[in-house]
Amino acid sequence: MAETIEVLVAGGQADPGPPLGPELGPTPVDVQAVVQEINDQTEAFDGTEVPVTIEYEDDGSFSIEVGVPPTAALVKDEAGFETGSGEPQEDFVADLSIEQLKTIAEQKKPDLLSYDTRNAAKEVAGTCASLGVTIEGEDARTFKERVDDGDYDDVLGEEAAAA
Repeated sequence: MAETIEVLVAGGQADPGPPLGPELGPTPVDVQAVVQEINDQTEAFDGTEVPVTIEYEDDGSFSIEVGVPPTAALVKDEAGFETGSGEPQEDFVADLSIEQLKTIAEQKKPDLLSYDTRNAAKEVAGTCASLGVTIEGEDARTFKERVDDGDYDDVLGEEAAAA
């Protein structure tokens, strides 16, 4: 009968200690094999908290599903800051380039409601606005209008221009 364990781990930095060790210790799986597999699958997130689901069987076999970190964590990691602004409409803590925003949008796209990079970027911009992060030096709240006006078609593509 399959059992499931869900944990948050630092991308590429899982180890047999907490939170994994205590969860996996009583199971029939090879803890080192699980840790290595998690690190292999999460190395692209380098230190960012990543949700991981481990499903294992009584015979010791296991499978791992890696989720995508929260959008705010990706924005913080990409922009290099620890905490969002207490007053995000007035006090800005960081600035993202359109290329950085596109990278985050592409990472998050499977978890978002958007069908394309343009709209995924607009969703990520909403998170930027609530954290006090500007995009290309401008308030993230104006980003949606600029995308709709076609200002970033060269970077984000024109796939949703008719939307």
